[in-house]
Parts: sequence; structure tokens; C-alpha cells
Amino acid sequence: MAGLWYCAGCPRFADGRNQIDSHAADTRNDRMLKPVRSRVRPAKSGGRFAIVASEYNPRYVDGMLRAARAELKRAGAAEVRVVRVPGAFEVPVVAGVLARQHPPLDAVICLGVIMQGQTSHAQHVGEAVTAGLMELAVTTGVPMIHEVLVFTSEEQARVRCLSREFNRGTEAAQTALKMAAVLREIAAADDGIPF
Repeated sequence: MAGLWYCAGCPRFADGRNQIDSHAADTRNDRMLKPVRSRVRPAKSGGRFAIVASEYNPRYVDGMLRAARAELKRAGAAEVRVVRVPGAFEVPVVAGVLARQHPPLDAVICLGVIMQGQTSHAQHVGEAVTAGLMELAVTTGVPMIHEVLVFTSEEQARVRCLSREFNRGTEAAQTALKMAAVLREIAAADDGIPF
């Protein structure tokens, strides 16, 4: 799970963590940061999606939310329901309630921003959210698109949440659309024989 919080291209501390503050503003050195471009053809996907978005750190979460909604709209999503929760820690419980609704959703996009402070609190919240979303995805069969991000600087958040080129909200919507297509394809090919 360390890859969710630390840059792979950075030198490491003695305990194995990456030193990311030395070049947070230099996106060229971040091998994990890939440009995101809309590849969606208009009005094709249909599908029912939910977005659970934290109210905490609204500038950054709202940037991802706008990008995700725009990408789903471009794809022709039939329904996009947005539910706001107080903070990142509350995302999994609401995502779970939405995943169990009928008719089922095609995917739940989970958005949040956690800023690393001087304690390990942000890491604990990030790990708990990750574990909760993974468990929900496996137990409900509804993809949980995880974009609850932990940042060590405002610059990292700005690049990944407010820019068009690297916006993780766009990426989350694209992943949701792809997962919905994959699961539809599996369901269509299902011959009724268990694995």
C-alpha cells in the first residue's frame, strides 16, 4: 500500500519511505504521474454511477468532482448521483450503502483529499479508507474507484485535483466506465457455469 502515499521516483528515507517534498512541484520527476486525456466517445456508455465526495479540503475535492462529472457526462452516463460526506473516513460507509442499492450501480467513484500533517493520522485514515473500499468492492461486486488521495503538499494536490492534464477525477471516471464495460462483458459471456 505504500505506493498510494509515496512517490516511486523519489529518494528513500532510511525506513523505506520516499522523500517527496524535494521535488513535489516538478511533475517530470514523478513517474507515477501520467497525463489524463478524455478518450470518451459522446453518448455511448449509459450506466448508473455514484460519486461519494468528501467535503473536507473542498477546493481540491471539488476540482476532482467537476472533472469526474464532466467525463461521465461526455460518456453519456444515464445517471450520476453525487453524495457529499464530511471527510475521507466517512466515504466507505456511504459507498457501501450505495453499492447495495437496487437496481445496482455500475461503479462508485470515491473522492477525497487528505493532507499529511506532522503526525501519522493522515496515513492511518488513508489506509483505513483503502481497506474499506477494497473490502466493499470484493463483497458487493460493485467497483469502488479509489481516489481518496493523501498528499504531503498543496502543490501535489493542486496538480492532481485542479489541473486538466493530471486530474484524478477524470481518471476516476474513466476507470469507472472501463470497469462497468468489463463487468457487462463478463455478464454477457457468462454461460451459467461457476468458475
